This record gives sequence, structure tokens and C-alpha cells, in this order.
Amino acid sequence: MLSNFLPFVYGLSVFILLILAARVMLNGFFSGQVPFEAQNSFSKKTSNDRTGLVTVHPELLDKDGSITDEDLLTVRFSKDTDHPQSSEKPSE
Repeated sequence: MLSNFLPFVYGLSVFILLILAARVMLNGFFSGQVPFEAQNSFSKKTSNDRTGLVTVHPELLDKDGSITDEDLLTVRFSKDTDHPQSSEKPSE
């Protein structure tokens, strides 16, 4: 009895997995066909686009909320051949 039922379960599971795989591939294929605004349900005309705005990381702020004047730790990797560039201008 079990030997007749097992191939049916196996075939059904393979069929379901093929349908799910086809759905995922079709979603990927048709993703380029629809405009981005129509895909993204969160996009609105009044979006919070931050393009061009500067983001200051909280680690750079002191307790008063100003950018700190402390020296910062930098890391260089062994294959980095560029010389470090200081953000300070040389005093002449």
C-alpha cells in the first residue's frame, strides 16, 4: 500500500515545486516590464528622497550635537597603494 502511495506524493511535490519555481521566474522576467512606480506600493508623489543630502553618522557627534573635533581612527588594508589624504589643508 505504501509503495503505491509514495510515488504519488513524490510526483505531487515535484509538480508543486515546479509551479512555484515558474512563478518566481515569471516574477523576475516581468519585473522589467512594469514601471518602477507601479511595482513599489510605498512610492508616492511626496517621497522622502534624500538624494544630495548629507548624512552625518551619530558617532561623529559630541554630546551637544556638533561634529566632534577629535582625531578619528582610520584603517588601511595591505593592498591599498593610495597615499592617505588629510582632510586638513596644509598651512603655508
